[in-house]
Amino acid sequence: MKILFLSQYFPPEMGAPAARVSELSKCWAQAGERVTVVTTFPNHPNGVIPPEYRGMKFLKEETGGYTVLRSWIYIAANKGFFKRLVCFLSFMASSAFVGIFRAGKCDAVIATSPQIFVGLSGWLVSVFKRRPFVLEVRDLWPDSAIQLKILRNPFLIWLSRRLEHFLYRRAHLIVPVSESIRDEIRAHGIAPERIELVPNGIDPDLFSPGERDNEKRERLGIGRGDFLVSYIGTHGMSHGLENVVEAAALLKGRKDIHFVFIGDGARKEKLIALSQERAVENLHFLPPQPKQQIPAWLAASDVCLVSLLNLPVFNTVLPSKMFEIMACERPALMVGGGECVKLVENAEAGIAVPPASPQELADAIVRLAQEPERLREYGANGRRYVLEHFNRGKLAQRYLDRLRTDFSPDPSAPCP
Repeated sequence: MKILFLSQYFPPEMGAPAARVSELSKCWAQAGERVTVVTTFPNHPNGVIPPEYRGMKFLKEETGGYTVLRSWIYIAANKGFFKRLVCFLSFMASSAFVGIFRAGKCDAVIATSPQIFVGLSGWLVSVFKRRPFVLEVRDLWPDSAIQLKILRNPFLIWLSRRLEHFLYRRAHLIVPVSESIRDEIRAHGIAPERIELVPNGIDPDLFSPGERDNEKRERLGIGRGDFLVSYIGTHGMSHGLENVVEAAALLKGRKDIHFVFIGDGARKEKLIALSQERAVENLHFLPPQPKQQIPAWLAASDVCLVSLLNLPVFNTVLPSKMFEIMACERPALMVGGGECVKLVENAEAGIAVPPASPQELADAIVRLAQEPERLREYGANGRRYVLEHFNRGKLAQRYLDRLRTDFSPDPSAPCP
């Protein structure tokens, strides 16, 4: 098959969408398919393009056995509604142009959402090429923008709802990443046979258990007997990390308990300011780290945080970081509700506390610090669970089987 994949986010950017698109593309290419990814120049989440990509309008790269076509975008850091909207629309236009005129022939067009305008771009490309349109739904939009109060204008909300419904109706196949998102799509009247659930997953060779007492702890000046709580990922509006800073402030008298935040995002500066205001000395902030180093940071941690705001839309998500944590045999401390909490509890891979409750979070951390054997059990349980249910190679094969069944008459080799 010739698969055309549109995604605004792609490595070297970090995060779930970039990892998902690159790993699926690599696996499909290894299976013998011809994959082309249309994306933009790396800039997420800080709005800064690396020096090696600056000044370019278009770039063709070959990586992992597949082709990457990078197109122009109006850069806007993850701040400000209208600048972000222009950013999204600019990629919609440039990706549609590249997809139609530079990407060559294809058998199917996949667009991954959010942002939702990538879905519209994918549909436009599929119409021009007269090929089936596949819509990936990794987050419910515009629900997330509405509940975060990013989208307030009644007309824009109505228009966004119409666009969402339009894309669901036009897609030949819809691929949600969680059961809750699948159920929400069905509620739009979409027939179950047009939906294929393919959750995020992990590369079990990259995300594997490692030594706790490694050079990452030494870098932070954390001793063998100290307890390290980590958060690794985007510091955005969705994550409610102020709650974690407040919990760290409640524990600042415990010199043996440390926190580390690794990543970047729209809320990072405010989080640093809040920690300084609370005089929190046991909280370390680090910039984003290369993906190959993330397993070592997870291994250095005693407990790893997954945090989401207390909004209904976030009850539908399964953050990819939780699979990485579990694959590295580390216990997950979930701050949130919904499907992600159920998964961790079913896997017996950690515990959950409600959002916006710093005291409950602090109390949970203190309890966990006193139960090292329990933490080891959580870690072992989590590793077993993700190997069985969230192995990226197996999920990629299932996804590819559906694409072949629906859009290609020719079977080919299984995905390694």
